[in-house]
Amino acid sequence: MLKNYRFGFDIWGLIVFLAVMLPSFIWYAVPAPVDVLRAESNTPVIDTIGSVLQVLFITCLCFLINKDREKLHFSLPIILMIACILLYYLGWILYYCGMTSPLVILLMTVPPCAAFIFFAIDRKNLPAILLSSGFAICHLLFAIINFI
Repeated sequence: MLKNYRFGFDIWGLIVFLAVMLPSFIWYAVPAPVDVLRAESNTPVIDTIGSVLQVLFITCLCFLINKDREKLHFSLPIILMIACILLYYLGWILYYCGMTSPLVILLMTVPPCAAFIFFAIDRKNLPAILLSSGFAICHLLFAIINFI
């Protein structure tokens, strides 16, 4: 399975990761007015599995390169990734405006996961697709069980 891959560094994988993590970095430093996300989690096992999957898929996105991938350009998966990141930012804006509805929580859960998956699809990075899909399931379960 890994014969079409080589180890290297994909700066775009890091940029996508930082673009998605930016709102979280701000949230760590500046709490939202109504900050339900700081509540203790009811899903510690799911959270741990999700954290491990997150480290693994980010590692794959940044350091595992498919030899058959095309040069990065505005393909459909990249356009969808950008749209997902923008939806995610919208979710954070609404959250900082004091909205904590299920829709807002889902905007902060589904689009960032989909952004990673779309990027991995564009980069033809099957390990990252599988790992980020597993992370997406954990992240969605965490959001539903804890906040919806």
